Amino acid sequence: MSANGGSEKLCPGFLATLEVEGRGHVGGLLVTCHSGRPLEFQCTTPVKPDRTQTILYGQILKPWLLGEIIGGTLLERVSIKPDFLVIRDPLLLELRNHTDTPVVCLTDDPPSPEAPDETSEPGRRNLRYHAAHQADAERLASQMHLIPVQADLQEPLDRVSAALAETVKTVLAR
Repeated sequence: MSANGGSEKLCPGFLATLEVEGRGHVGGLLVTCHSGRPLEFQCTTPVKPDRTQTILYGQILKPWLLGEIIGGTLLERVSIKPDFLVIRDPLLLELRNHTDTPVVCLTDDPPSPEAPDETSEPGRRNLRYHAAHQADAERLASQMHLIPVQADLQEPLDRVSAALAETVKTVLAR
């Protein structure tokens, strides 16, 4: 059963973040119908770690901030729960450790034999999954027939990024 009530159509989510100079990071989550029509959009205010968090988290600061804090908040906030999340930034894969929702990262790199967390996707892109959640690849493969063949999974991510940039521009103009 899918998160959208068991229908034969998927509701993918598209999650992107943007760094706002001097203010931190903002994130946006767009949930669409299977054909890409927007169903719900949520975004965060800028989130900036303090000096203590920067010291304590060290190298894992960005995955924690982008994935767990921003991504987790957005996923909790949406009323229409996506069946899976599409991301472009591999740092957001950390979110998968904090949700049951599969998270897939788009990459233009060809899959390598040394990277078992990558699989080919028909749209000439490759999908990367969190290494600890390889069952996501099988789970999504069984549902991909519900997404139109001509679908471009990058295009909704571009819309999220543009919406975030517009929102930030509006907020900073105040």
